[in-house]
Amino acid sequence: MTLIWKLLRKHISWFELGVFFIANLIGMVVILAGVQIYTDLRPIVAGDNALIGNDYVVISKSVKRVNSKQVFSDSEIEDLRNQSFTLRLGEFTPAQYQVTGGLNLAGQRFSTLLFFESIPDEFMDVKSREWKFKSAKRKVPIVIPRNYLNLYNFGFSQTSDKLPQITEGMMKDLELELTLSGGGHTEQFVGKIVGFSDRLNTILVPEDFITWSNKRFAKGEDIETSRLILEVINPSDPELLRYFKEHGYKPEDKPAESSKALFLLRVSVGVIIVIGLVFSLLSLIILTLSIYLLLQKNIDKLENLRLIGYSTSAVARPYNIIAIALSTSIMLLSLWIISQVRMLYIDYLIESTGREIGGTMALTIVVGLALMFAIIFFNMTIIRRKIIQISRKR
Repeated sequence: MTLIWKLLRKHISWFELGVFFIANLIGMVVILAGVQIYTDLRPIVAGDNALIGNDYVVISKSVKRVNSKQVFSDSEIEDLRNQSFTLRLGEFTPAQYQVTGGLNLAGQRFSTLLFFESIPDEFMDVKSREWKFKSAKRKVPIVIPRNYLNLYNFGFSQTSDKLPQITEGMMKDLELELTLSGGGHTEQFVGKIVGFSDRLNTILVPEDFITWSNKRFAKGEDIETSRLILEVINPSDPELLRYFKEHGYKPEDKPAESSKALFLLRVSVGVIIVIGLVFSLLSLIILTLSIYLLLQKNIDKLENLRLIGYSTSAVARPYNIIAIALSTSIMLLSLWIISQVRMLYIDYLIESTGREIGGTMALTIVVGLALMFAIIFFNMTIIRRKIIQISRKR
């Protein structure tokens, strides 16, 4: 090995290897930066705790006249479920009885009529261990829209000095006095707010509670579905919007706006990764040309080494070592650069969004290792083929 290295290292161009190193480093950093930025930003724009709406659309039918019920038929629901743009479909189940809620706050008594609805748990954007109804405890977990709290803090509380502004934590500590009436029964329950929804503009209770309470307090009428929630591939899909318009369905949010940030994030990251791949491809071309030129310069020595009995693997080993050393150092340096850059922007994201960034560098490391092994394999393959080609010519 020492002898072979001494014979071959004369014609190694450190300038060409340096160009390869820099070009490949730039390409690797750009690719891994795109992967890491996407990993860190995706939960903010599309996760359960997203700053903006994600790929869910709530639809209903427009009320056209007084006392008209605008509900979805079974055939309409099934047709929606079978559309190409629909990933999942859930139905809102309303409470079919009267609900009165009372609350003591700052020495004042509040009481109002309420309404309850439920949806399948997989469509919830609030996760809580308390999201389960137990009839023996008479305690009902409730999720309310976050804008209800904002309406109180920046609306009602401004009209009276006796109404203090309250935090989400304080709201979760309050207990609502619930009175359910219907079907000849009137019973008292305790309502417990367990979370605040950014996705759904309704007062939600668990499905098992709605099923149980409708059986106990409702008049026995069939439950009709007036609202649906769809998980869709792309809320701004022209086909989806055209379908809604043709069937007279009204989205309760703005699906064309709700996925813009995620779409722009995907496009931006895609562009970054493509640029990185171009840099990496160019660096591979430079390395390939450098290796071929280096092998061509040493062609006589390579032929002699093969003639005196050195195997293809032995002759290729110095070049393989160079390729492995370069690729490994590029990958490690790239990950270090990404980690340092991430430390700079992660605090800014947490401060500006007010949310914890729970992402890690695991995916970035996996992608980096995969690229490193692919580059090493490519380099070793072309080195071996070139040496075999030289041997055959001889």
